Amino acid sequence: MASLDFELEKHNFTKYYENNRPLFEEAKNAYISVIKSLIKQADVGEVTKVEGRVKNKEECIKKFQRKYQDKLEAADQPYEIKNYLSDLIGLRIVCLYEDQIADVSKLLKNHFKIIDVSDKIAAIESTEDLFGYKGLHMDLSFAKEMAALPKNQPFAEYPFEVQIRSLIQDAWSVLDHKIKYKKSIPNDLKRRINVLSALFELADREFKEIRNATTELIQQATVSPLGDVLEDNCEAPGSAATETGGKAFNVFHFLRVAGHFFKDFEFEDYKVDNFVQDILRLDNGFQKSALHKSLVENLKIVKEYRDHFIEGNPESTFSPYTVIRHCLYLYDQETFKRILAKGSTGRFVSWLGQNHSTP
Repeated sequence: MASLDFELEKHNFTKYYENNRPLFEEAKNAYISVIKSLIKQADVGEVTKVEGRVKNKEECIKKFQRKYQDKLEAADQPYEIKNYLSDLIGLRIVCLYEDQIADVSKLLKNHFKIIDVSDKIAAIESTEDLFGYKGLHMDLSFAKEMAALPKNQPFAEYPFEVQIRSLIQDAWSVLDHKIKYKKSIPNDLKRRINVLSALFELADREFKEIRNATTELIQQATVSPLGDVLEDNCEAPGSAATETGGKAFNVFHFLRVAGHFFKDFEFEDYKVDNFVQDILRLDNGFQKSALHKSLVENLKIVKEYRDHFIEGNPESTFSPYTVIRHCLYLYDQETFKRILAKGSTGRFVSWLGQNHSTP
């Protein structure tokens, strides 16, 4: 029963905490499981981390003292400490990018009961005594339908706090806790911390802009008609190559050309990156038009060889990357003499000698 006796309520809360600690852990794990499942099903972008913890009882009591005790006792309002702790169970969701926070927040609002929302992003702008930004904090509990499920009923009454941050915000939050004496310090030191905070915020923004620019270029590479292949300068907006009219070969050029010839193949980003570097190591002045020409002129022959090779080696693979390597070899044997492994080159040349005039 609620009272104004802090020592009594502290004792009661300690007993409540210790008796229910296993249930708190079960509740935390259930919340994490449900949220991971919701994120997996939703279109909110990549989430790098969903984790949680149960706050220790000393932290809980100190928070109650700091935020509520004086106000409640001044108003002669009896209290039970447990009723003022919505973050006894705490979860953290870390997104890759800052603009995913709103999408994740919307997802949670659609599936949980909202107790409170606290937007702590850009807190640095409101006062010089706070540094950095700490994301979006939401106090939640199971909605009626979830709470009614038998597996959730034992801990359906327990609320929890979710902190949603970008990867950069999360990094700043970790470092922010390592900066000592952030309030009563000289102004020049405050300024230095503010500058550091601004750099993190700028990094967050730039990662998002780079993602957007990359996505745009990939879309151009995959949807543009082949007629654009030889003319388009698929460079990032504002890049040096765009501004000077240069056409240095890059992954977006590769995707545009290769994506046309191999429409049903998914070119993975890291493999494309490495493949383009292989080409540029052999010819650092390679052009998009050269890749296009090598495929137009040699693809038919290489496909014949691929079919012959697979027939004799049914357990082997002959991917589009391998096809392109063979086309490049035929296109310019002097420049691309090392684009194929030595054994592969020997087999290919032998087959060419038997079935086609050796170039």
